[in-house]
Amino acid sequence: MSNELVTSRRGILGRLYHGETSFDFVGKRKIGFAISLILIVLTLGSLFSRGLNLGIDFEGGVAWQVPSSATMDVDAARSVLSDNGVPTENAKVQTLTNGTTTSIRIQVGDQTSEVRAKIQTDLATKAKVDVNEVSVSSVSSSWGRSITEKAVRALIAFMVLVGIYIAWRFEWRMALAAILAMLHDVLISVGVYSIIGFEVTPATVVAFLTILGFSLYDTIVVFDKVKDNIDKFGVSRTSMADITNVSMNQVLMRSLNTSLAAVLPVLSLLILGSGVFGAIALREFAIALLVGLITGSYSSIYIASPLLSIFKQRETRYKNLKGIHATGAELAHMVITGGATGAKSIRRQTSDSVDSAQTNQASPTSTALLTHPPRPRKKRRR
Repeated sequence: MSNELVTSRRGILGRLYHGETSFDFVGKRKIGFAISLILIVLTLGSLFSRGLNLGIDFEGGVAWQVPSSATMDVDAARSVLSDNGVPTENAKVQTLTNGTTTSIRIQVGDQTSEVRAKIQTDLATKAKVDVNEVSVSSVSSSWGRSITEKAVRALIAFMVLVGIYIAWRFEWRMALAAILAMLHDVLISVGVYSIIGFEVTPATVVAFLTILGFSLYDTIVVFDKVKDNIDKFGVSRTSMADITNVSMNQVLMRSLNTSLAAVLPVLSLLILGSGVFGAIALREFAIALLVGLITGSYSSIYIASPLLSIFKQRETRYKNLKGIHATGAELAHMVITGGATGAKSIRRQTSDSVDSAQTNQASPTSTALLTHPPRPRKKRRR
């Protein structure tokens, strides 16, 4: 029984498991590009209108954290700031929950040591707790600016080194597509933080760098398969769109398994760690990871690979085949067999063979018309 016959009897999950799907990713690339464009526009709009909720480590300033009580809430905290001459317009006042403990966190710009101590005492008095139970943390604006600059430099250095390595290991077109996909992932992740208003902390930056690594890994898995298929189909007239589609279908299950294996621990970290056990510090890290993992898996399929196909189509050997790619049964045949000849050609060859057999049957040879053995030749007289 042929592989194609066995495959035809499998459901979508069976074909996905065996790497025998025939999704036309390149043909649907405009849908993926449109979704990404909408998300990027929303991200840029939010960044320009709302900006990011930068933590004290980046913005600098003073933060107090006081236990919540019947006499201490958000309004009471703002009144303490006003009584000490601190503007409340830009003050960040949040209610934090850690298990069964609730506290109020107040963050403002840099203040003198006298003001910090006075507000600490007033918050303790308002909450009716000991002054030592009110924590105070202070970060200078110059230190926060230095941390921000180092984070940006680390991101740029990462991009440059990754681009150089991919260009050396594969080619510059793959490096360019991978870099654009990573920028896409980081930009959308930052946009989610801006739209929702989550605080950006050093843990968030670490999560963003982790996102880059995962996005790169998932993209390289696909590109490595593309490189193998470029060598395999090199002797045939196969379009770059076909090579990309075949490669993506062959590694689709691996990419989904990798993404699922990475997302499940992050979900447990977010739901159990932050939600159930109240580890608020884990929330910013987990949310950034979750968004980045999802966008990284999406971009490797609908951004990086279609971009690579567009870049490669400009080469001389693929230029004449631009806009030509297999779909349906023809694409499925190429994915399953790994051959350059599509199912359409196979059907044409089969049809020609059948027609030839029918012609031979309708016009039998003279040998087939004989009803008795042919007479032996007479010997020529000498």
